[in-house]
Amino acid sequence: MTALSTLDVDRAAADAAADAAGRVDDAFAARLDVQFPGLHERFLLLYGDRPDGQDALAQVVALASSSWNARPLDLKVHDARRSAEPDWFQSERTLAGVCYVDRFGGNLAGIRDQIPFFRELGLTALHLMPLFEAPVGDSDGGYAVSSYRRVDPSLGTMAQLADLAADLRLAGISLMLDFVFNHTSCEHEWARRAVAGDAAFDDFYLIFPDREMPDRYEQTTREIFPDDHRGSFVQLPDGRWIWSTFYHFQWDLNYANPWVFRAMAGEMLFLANQGVELLRMDAVAFIWKRLGTTCESQPEAHLLLQAFHAVLALGAPGMAFVSEAIVHPDEVVSYISPEECELSYNPLQMALTWEALATRDGRLLQQALERRHALPAGTAWLNYVRSHDDIGWTFADEDAAELGIDAHAHRRFLNAFYTGRFDGAFARGVPFQENPDTGDARVTGTTASLAGVEAGDPHGEDRVVLAHALAFSTGGVPLLYLGDEVAQLNDYSYADDPARRGDARWVHRGNRPRDRYAQKADPGTAAGRVFRRLTELIRVRQATPEFAGNALIGFDTPHPSVVSFQRPGDDGVVLVLANVADEPVTVDAVTLSGFAAAARDLLGDVEVDLARDVELPAHGVLWLRVTAA
Repeated sequence: MTALSTLDVDRAAADAAADAAGRVDDAFAARLDVQFPGLHERFLLLYGDRPDGQDALAQVVALASSSWNARPLDLKVHDARRSAEPDWFQSERTLAGVCYVDRFGGNLAGIRDQIPFFRELGLTALHLMPLFEAPVGDSDGGYAVSSYRRVDPSLGTMAQLADLAADLRLAGISLMLDFVFNHTSCEHEWARRAVAGDAAFDDFYLIFPDREMPDRYEQTTREIFPDDHRGSFVQLPDGRWIWSTFYHFQWDLNYANPWVFRAMAGEMLFLANQGVELLRMDAVAFIWKRLGTTCESQPEAHLLLQAFHAVLALGAPGMAFVSEAIVHPDEVVSYISPEECELSYNPLQMALTWEALATRDGRLLQQALERRHALPAGTAWLNYVRSHDDIGWTFADEDAAELGIDAHAHRRFLNAFYTGRFDGAFARGVPFQENPDTGDARVTGTTASLAGVEAGDPHGEDRVVLAHALAFSTGGVPLLYLGDEVAQLNDYSYADDPARRGDARWVHRGNRPRDRYAQKADPGTAAGRVFRRLTELIRVRQATPEFAGNALIGFDTPHPSVVSFQRPGDDGVVLVLANVADEPVTVDAVTLSGFAAAARDLLGDVEVDLARDVELPAHGVLWLRVTAA
């Protein structure tokens, strides 16, 4: 049978399945014509050697069809608006915020009450951290999902989540949720049935009777959470071994089984119909296993993401994917395309911003912006200063070597600096998941505590502002961890909680700091000063069309401490100058002589004469609108 006839047969089966699922309207049929060839090709590459691959593909199309038929009319209208403006996230007005529901609002109703504040702040997207049903105690902050269709009862209900999504949408704010699709919790129904020997779920997870295969896999996989368990597997009570990349209660799904894809496609489409507009695809690098490799960033991981994307394009065409891949920078970029993930976390810029602040040297960050910032058309970075997770030093060793930096030694220095093990450090961070064999570790802490505010360092507030000024000006969608705008400090009380004391990341996941929000208008407090300065950054960014899109052009100054680049626009350029040092820097007129003398500092709203030297204060930032000389 030829490839073409195989496609015809599979398309006929898919059409029949879609018809059986309900009415197929013209809009869905048109999208199916566009998406099916690519979806079929990816299924062939993933599951072509399985006799049930065609049946699974037909059922996936049927799922998308029935989901589209059930999709609320207001979401279909929103789909049409998004489809007409596919680069909506490229606007200079975009700003995402992120928080835990319970920590920031208490529950979904409390988050709903915060919508006026979100609008005041200028948010256009809100990422709510995992809020689904999870094991009590063993939840990994919600990333051990026991049901993708039930909200944690302490937070609310799925109906309340759908209502919140609708209210946010009316306020111009897109709801973003995590799609934790590498693994489920050990308490998920699928996991229980798989362990119990249910034939329908026998192949949903990777379970082995003894250590033969786990030992072979672990020759090349790395340990992610060595404090929790060594290796990539944990032992079940009956003596068998199950793949568990992260915590022992998170069991990896087996995507070599097409029925796992079908099941997860159904969960994804269900969330889409609750009004979720952005899905953060969690731990994308780990979703395919291959013996003899690291089992990270395998080619099939990309095929799976592309197939999921095609399914969403059928059933919820206004949605977009956000990639979360904390891997080598070249691998991070490989997940970003209009057919895979339109948006991606930018761990390299985040890590190197903190590296630059520690070393007072911006060269690694400058190098990354000039070499590794570019993305395919129709995509963008999601730039963040810090997240719910830890800081890992994900820069490329070869990039560091060009600057004479020993990458291994440098990472050890950065870990020591940010965890209080380096004399004179301004940071107050906490180590996370230290590996006793390799010495590797990651760093946790709020922005203010890492930047020196907690330590009383005189430059602490300036570092907070500088870090956000970079995230706001390099392009894409800036992401603000809510609480950082009022300089929230570390919360060490997590160590008194038996359920959390083993996870140092809770130090920067404190409850909404009501006292600091009460001070946000008081210039006599750190909360008030940081709030005023960050909201001014947001206001100016949203009024600066040059900050739309992702285009960035490097700019050289003779100062290692100055990070500089140009953001081009239709009528001119915004030149960004940021000094990561503790001392002021003078950028001489010769360096700036390629621009006309008349420039305007957008942050200060003042004219600047580039025919004269420009003084850049310690941790100072200039957003200069310039024209060519």
